[in-house]
Amino acid sequence: MADNAVEESSSNGRRKKVVLKETRLGISHKKDEDFGKWYSEVLVNSEMIEYYDISGCYIIRDWAMMIWDIMKEFFEKEIGDMGVDKCMFPLFVSKSVLNKEKNHIAGFEPEVAWVTKAGKSDLEVELAIRPTSETVIYPYFSKWIRNRHDLPKKINQWCNVVRWEFSNPMPFIRSREFYWQEGHTAFATKEEADVEVLEILEMYRRIFQDFILKLVHVFIDYIMLQAFIPNTGRGIQGATSHCLGQNFSKKEFFDIKFHVEIEEDGKTRTDHVHVWQNSWAYSTRSIGVMVMVHGDEKGLVLPPKVAKWQVVVIPVPYRDANTQEIFDACSATVKTLRKAGIRAEVEKRDHYTPGWKYSYWEMKGVPLRIEIGPKDLANNQVRAVRRDNGVEMDSSVVSLVEQVLNALHLGSLQKSGHIGAGLTKSSSKPV
Repeated sequence: MADNAVEESSSNGRRKKVVLKETRLGISHKKDEDFGKWYSEVLVNSEMIEYYDISGCYIIRDWAMMIWDIMKEFFEKEIGDMGVDKCMFPLFVSKSVLNKEKNHIAGFEPEVAWVTKAGKSDLEVELAIRPTSETVIYPYFSKWIRNRHDLPKKINQWCNVVRWEFSNPMPFIRSREFYWQEGHTAFATKEEADVEVLEILEMYRRIFQDFILKLVHVFIDYIMLQAFIPNTGRGIQGATSHCLGQNFSKKEFFDIKFHVEIEEDGKTRTDHVHVWQNSWAYSTRSIGVMVMVHGDEKGLVLPPKVAKWQVVVIPVPYRDANTQEIFDACSATVKTLRKAGIRAEVEKRDHYTPGWKYSYWEMKGVPLRIEIGPKDLANNQVRAVRRDNGVEMDSSVVSLVEQVLNALHLGSLQKSGHIGAGLTKSSSKPV
């Protein structure tokens, strides 16, 4: 495991690593006593992130990226059905373009990171690293939208943005570089734009409540979704869906409009109408919210829909038991679960005790642990333990799949073959 560390800011913009305790298995801080240190420790020890040598920037590891990818898979399908196209705009914004919309960028201005050199040479034009993309994208909306047939225009990109915050950084929640999707759309009428705002908010609600904040309330107003963090007593903005009106399209330097043919007095004339625009986004902050709400004194508690491994199968050899037979039973169990669409893995390491393995996978938040020992083999059963509430149950091998799906509340999900179905054939080795 990595050192148990937290991050402190320093004047030179680099991270100073403070080691709290000697490396150990488990979580040393209490969630109710020191929430910030507990949160940092959980993220590092569960292998969600690794600290980087630049303050406010973090390495997002596979255990967290899988969560992001599963949500992304769901969201891309939904917005694809809405007719949203994929795209990718450049990371850099020229100073002149960024300054064209001073009112919009005013809130980000203190946090804009600038590139002023290439090697040892000064750049002729200072380049900003995008804090958001309205000023990057909308000049091209003006180019691409000419008539009514070009509408609605709907695009989305998955990208990173940089906002050089000077407040205390916190992984996922308040970082200088983070990842998000940002959707930008244009419509002929306000009514169309208003409908989409609510459609996107509903989609965000589904992401938060159905995937990562099971049984936890989220609060939705007309433009924003917030999640309440009980330990801090505060809400955290999770996603936004804004109707921008014609604020951008009527600006001279964007001038996004389409022409229409109008019949008057038996004559046809051409008029121009400015589009109505929306923007919407959610980010990797959602992962941090999930950890804060569900994590406990043992570490992560992952909702089953977003866990890389929904089930871990652990062999429990005892004295003179046939170890190979137990390992074979574990492998067969994983094969059966994967065939049913359940993301399962076997714990094959033989240099740790079963108790150590239980603690390790609890810390990583795997929703369900299955134990197989000699008595289980004799009785043609397995012992299953839920991560969220610690409830144990013995399950017959014959009805194992059904009981696992019920325990994970995944019946309809897995039978539909939707989220994560393609992951069940993973060739990844055990950690």
